[in-house]
Order: sequence, then C-alpha cells, then structure tokens
Amino acid sequence: MQQPLFPALPHMGHGADYNPDQWLDRPDILEQDIELMKESHVNCVSLGIFAWAALEPQEGEYHFEWLEQMVNRLYQNGIYTLLATPSGAIPIWLARKYPEVRRVSREKVRDEPHGRHNHCYTSPVYREKVRLLNTALSQRLGKHPGVIAWHISNEYGGECYCPLCAAAFREWLKEKYGTIEKLNAAWWTSFWSRRYSSFEEVEPPYAQGENCVHGLKLDWKRFVTRQTEDFARHEKAAVRAGGSDLPVTINMMTAYDGLNYFKFKDVVDFTSWDAYPCWHGEQDDVSLAQYTAFIHDGIRSIKRGQPFVLMESTPSMTNWQRVSKLKRPGMHMLSSMQAVAHGADSVQYFQWRKGRGSFEKLHGAVVSHDCRSDTRVFKDVAAVGRRLSGLDAVCGSPVKAQAAVIFDTENRWAIDMAAGPRNCGKHYLETCMQHHRALWEMGVTTDVIDMECDLTGYKLVAAPMLYLLRGGIAEKLRRFVSEGGTLVGTYWSGVTDENDLCFLGDWPGDGLASVYGIRAEEIDALYDGECNHMESCGHALLRHERYKLTELCERIHPQGAQVLARYAEDFYAGEPALTVNRFGEGNAYYLAAKAGMKFYRDFYHALVEQAGVDGARLGELPSGVVVSKRRGDEADYLFVQNWNATPASFELPERLADLETGKPVHGELTLEPYGFRILCRKH
Repeated sequence: MQQPLFPALPHMGHGADYNPDQWLDRPDILEQDIELMKESHVNCVSLGIFAWAALEPQEGEYHFEWLEQMVNRLYQNGIYTLLATPSGAIPIWLARKYPEVRRVSREKVRDEPHGRHNHCYTSPVYREKVRLLNTALSQRLGKHPGVIAWHISNEYGGECYCPLCAAAFREWLKEKYGTIEKLNAAWWTSFWSRRYSSFEEVEPPYAQGENCVHGLKLDWKRFVTRQTEDFARHEKAAVRAGGSDLPVTINMMTAYDGLNYFKFKDVVDFTSWDAYPCWHGEQDDVSLAQYTAFIHDGIRSIKRGQPFVLMESTPSMTNWQRVSKLKRPGMHMLSSMQAVAHGADSVQYFQWRKGRGSFEKLHGAVVSHDCRSDTRVFKDVAAVGRRLSGLDAVCGSPVKAQAAVIFDTENRWAIDMAAGPRNCGKHYLETCMQHHRALWEMGVTTDVIDMECDLTGYKLVAAPMLYLLRGGIAEKLRRFVSEGGTLVGTYWSGVTDENDLCFLGDWPGDGLASVYGIRAEEIDALYDGECNHMESCGHALLRHERYKLTELCERIHPQGAQVLARYAEDFYAGEPALTVNRFGEGNAYYLAAKAGMKFYRDFYHALVEQAGVDGARLGELPSGVVVSKRRGDEADYLFVQNWNATPASFELPERLADLETGKPVHGELTLEPYGFRILCRKH
C-alpha cells in the first residue's frame, strides 16, 4: 500500500537547505524568504545544518529562540521543517578548547580548528557535546507540529587516525577475532614477516605504515564504517532522549566509497542522498542520466521498496565542479522528476539562497544575490513545485523490482586494493553500471543491492565481478538459482573469502563453481585499446554472431555448463566465453570476459523475457528515451523521459492516460528536448 514518508505532509515534498542563521541581522531577507518560498511552491526545508555556532555560541550557552521563531513562521505559512543536527561543522571554540575532537590525517597530522568535517567520531568530548546539543534541540523542537523529520548531521564521511581511533580499532579487532592468532591467519601476516605478537602492535594503515596487508586495510575501512554508523546511532539516541520519535535520515553521497551505506539501513528510518551530476559536460547526458539512476536505485534499495528523499540537488549549477555548467532548458525539470520516477517523495535543493561570502557563495541556489523571482532558475524551480503538487497519486507509492544488480562496497574496496590482474583499471563500478544500463534502457525496475541483502522476490540477479564473497552470498545465490532464479555471474568472481584470502580448490570458490557449472583456470589482462571477441555458438539468446571483449578475459572450463559463445582470438581461441548451467529449477549464466553495451543489450533483452521480469514495456523506444515505473494502489505510473537535446517521437503500443491532465494518450508520443510525461496504466 502507498504510505507517504511524512504523515503530516501527505504530498510530494519540495524545498531546500535553508540557512537563516546567516541572515539573522537581516529580518527583511527572512521575511522575503517566506514569500518567495510560497511563490515557488516550497512546502518543506532542511533547517539548521551548519548552525552550531549560532545555536551554541559559547560552551553550554544555547540560543534556540531564533530557530524556534523560524520553525514557527515557516509552519504558519504551510512550510514544514526537516530539522538538522548541526554536528557536520563544529564551532571554533570547541575545536580550540578540546583539540582531541579534531581529526588526525593518515600522515599523523592533527587538523587545525577550521573547515568542515574535521571532527573525530571516537572522541568522548565530541560525542558528549553532540549528545547535549541534540538532546536539548529535541526537547525544544522535537514535538513541534511543523517539524516532520530529523536530518542527522551532514554527509558523514572521512577517516581519523588519532590515538583514540587507533585504540578503538584495536578493541574492534579484539572483539572480531578474539585472539591474535586468528587475526594473523585471517590477514595472512606471514607474508613479508608481518606477523603480530599482540593486538597492541596493530596500527591503522598510516601513509608511511603498513599498506600491503590487505586484510588490515579492508578491516580498517570496515572499522571506519562501523565507527561512523555507531556515531549516527549516538546522534539518533540523543534525539530520542529529548522526546522526539520523528523519522531520522542521513544524507548520503553518490557512489561514495568511504562508507558502506548498507550498514546504516537499521539506523535511518528513510534514505536520502545528494545528487550533483554535471549535466551537459564531458560525459553525454544519457550516460550521466543512467549513472544517476544507478545511484537512485542503490539509495532506494537500502530500505527496499520504500520512497526516499532527494536531499540536495542544484537548481542551476555547482561551483566546485571543474566547469560550472548551467542546466539547459528542461534539464532541471527532467532531472528532478527522474528522482521521483525512481522513488523519491521529495525534491530538495542546496541551497535556498546564495550566501554573500565564503566557499559556496557562487553555488547554485533558488534565490540568487539579486533576490529576484523573475529569473530563469527561480521559474524553473517554481515549475517543478507546481508539477509536484499535482502528484499526490504517486506520493508514497513503492518501487518494486524483480531484477537486481549486486554492487557491494566491501567488494569494491577489495578489488581496488588487489595488486592485479589489471592495475590500470579493473572498473568494478563501471561494469556494474553496464549491467544496470541494459535493464534501465528497457524500463526494467532494478534494485542495486549489496551481498547482505535478501534475494527473495527477485527473478533476475546480476552479480558482476563478485571477487570477495561475504554475507553468506554464495549460499544465497545457490538457493536463489535452485529455486528458479536467473543468475548472471562474470569473470573475477569467487576469488577470495570475506577476509580477502584466496579460496583453495575450484574457482569461483565457496561452491559457486558448481552453481555456474564451470571451473576458472586463469585470467588474461588486456591493455587499453587491445581487444578480443567472442562468437556465438548459434544460441537464440544472442542476436549477433560476434561481440567485442576488452580488459579482462578469463579462461574457463565447462563442468556441466552449456557453451553459448567462444573466444575468437589469441591462444585461447575456441574456448568458452559465455556459458549457462541449469542448477535446480533455475539458470546460472557466466560471462568470462568484459563485454560492451552491444552484448549487454542483446543478452538482457533475451533474459528479461526468459525470466518473466516485469518492466514498463512501451515498445521500441528511441535512443536516449527511457521509462521508469512506480506502482500505486490503483495504477502504474510510467515516467517517460527524453534525455536528448533534441525532440524524440515513438508509437505507443497501448492506450494510456496522462496522469497530470487526465486525457487519453495513444498513437505517436512526442517529447520535447529533455522532456517527460507521466502516463497512467490502470491495474
């Protein structure tokens, strides 16, 4: 059933990061902001994100009056608040008085008391100051009718190598391994005589320290995620101690590899993220749209099926990209609606009003320094607000996927650390995106999950480059296929266990060789510009006879699998390049080399039909036109998007209705450059 994220606001959200603490000396500006928000159809704002210095200008001296007045005024004008905890930027008085709260770099240098994200998540002092402030903030405003959610901190990330973190790391290792002997075995420390005699000898991977023991580096990254996740729990507990039970989120960042975001799924009540694609740049808009869709799907999948919030996006441009390109006409509407199409129930911007000074004074905002509402950007934002206000039918509708791509952060860490087989680029992220793109182009709703996720409910799962096996994934995949699922695996899979120790015996390890019905022997790395090809064995699955292969080519031997295509060149010409194995009630495909989009499009087109995967299905679409689906209680809502700078037309295979006008739509449908329509298909 459809359930809006915020019962007090059962409509699509529309708003921005709002920083009134920067304008407390300008009541006329604050008054103007309210009127401009109403004019642009803003109904919620994220408030107080970097306001610690204004909320606690001196230690223990809280100034909440201005914030409460702001929440009151917003609420009186129909605008709700996502109230932030201000821990993302600590005040200078705190950084100077308590040096331990400041991070230490990999070079063992402590940060100066300036900047942002310079705080240590382990520091007892920092934790206590955050607890006191969050609790007081919750007591003061946590039950205000105008506050609908908590926005905890801002873009958690970064590492600290201070003595407190090093000691906490050792304690975490003791808890994980129990004995130093087990740690030595898991990390293979006999290599280069790196064996530890006690946990006290273990140090973080400092810049000039140990960086060749991959178990150490992998566990350090896991510890950083654990420590950050624990701190997020600490912040949430302080909010709860203050008496507020409102939902909590943290704003995540694109395909950020510093944290394993799936570890936060039990901390947050809903997910949100900050999207800043550089449209019209060096990457074509269609490819960038698919990358953004991939992240939307990944953030949504953390709380599977539940709507999320686009917490930050720019209404015009960003000031920190290499080139600050303006959005072309239509792109702001399209990119905002793309988020909604993939499950967002609110579109937010950074920022509402441009500041007059400092680093982000030129960053895009709804209101610029001219304070006008007749600008192109303001009109674009108002247009998005108007359209969102008419999408109550979509609000709260889930996004249900029958297909999934496994993109696992810890696997990404391990692949990037590995010395070989291709140190000039193994391209794990890009490879996962290729599999996702083929499905995205067909309008197949696809989750992007990690190895710990439940596979129940999926019909098709792609598991590219599953180098490191963790989270019981081998058994999950075995059960998934045996019960009738379709699995797609690739080269460089099942090489190591969760500690990055290579499996002994047949590879892919942990029993996956029997699932795929193959045995891998070795893998060949190709230089940039070098290629091989695979040739079809005549199977109906492949539309073309020949496909280009690049980067990595694995030599495999069938052990029960049927060969669908073979290598065309090099000393392994004639050997299998693509196989399928019947395992239980399902099928497991194994692609032994990196292919291109020509192959993935053909391959997944056939697999989707074969596996019975539901999709938006609007017939053959022009290049750059895609369809995404949300499923309401009474209808499917099809978001038809044209990511081209030119118009696009195609023939609809069925009679539908335009959700916004209620009028029937049939025959030829034409979309303007960067245009979109929302079509309604009754169940």
